[in-house]
Amino acid sequence: MGPMGAVIKAVFAAILLAYPLLVYFGLNYLDIRVLALLLIVLAIARVVGILSAGPSAPMQSQMIFAAFVLVIVAMTSFLFESIDALRLYPVFVSGLLLVLFSVSLFYPPTIIEKLARLSEPDLSPEGVAYTRKVTMVWCVFFVLNGAVALYTALESSFEVWTFYNGFLSYLLMGGLFSIEYVVRQWVKRRRVMTQ
Repeated sequence: MGPMGAVIKAVFAAILLAYPLLVYFGLNYLDIRVLALLLIVLAIARVVGILSAGPSAPMQSQMIFAAFVLVIVAMTSFLFESIDALRLYPVFVSGLLLVLFSVSLFYPPTIIEKLARLSEPDLSPEGVAYTRKVTMVWCVFFVLNGAVALYTALESSFEVWTFYNGFLSYLLMGGLFSIEYVVRQWVKRRRVMTQ
């Protein structure tokens, strides 16, 4: 990947993380159609960057799908001059993550197991069972997060939508990461003590 590809990748990752804030502040300074066009251009550039990285790029199809969904919601907003479609994008992202995590439960290894094997290639059967449980917990989180994101998109003010999807949902995600880390360390210590 060249320097331009790395820049596009970083910009697109930042857009996904700060998407609600980008939409909120973007609409204060830009027309809805201009903002929608910018999002479309960035999503298409991301797809081009993914495809140019070759077929071995990790999670290539999922990233292309996320960019494709962004194009659809931005194009809908452009055509109807409405922010409603843009507000639904976090719901689609939670839905995509739910599908990825839940499918990995039926077609192992789970996503959490794959991540765990990056630091522990020889993961024990107990470790595999633990990662499966953690994957289930994340599935529940994505269901709840998607439901709240949908509620804020359909029933809440733009400010509430931005606060939840651009700040609080990340805080909850960080909290879940932290709790899981503490539990994992406790499980590891317990396993060592009982051996």
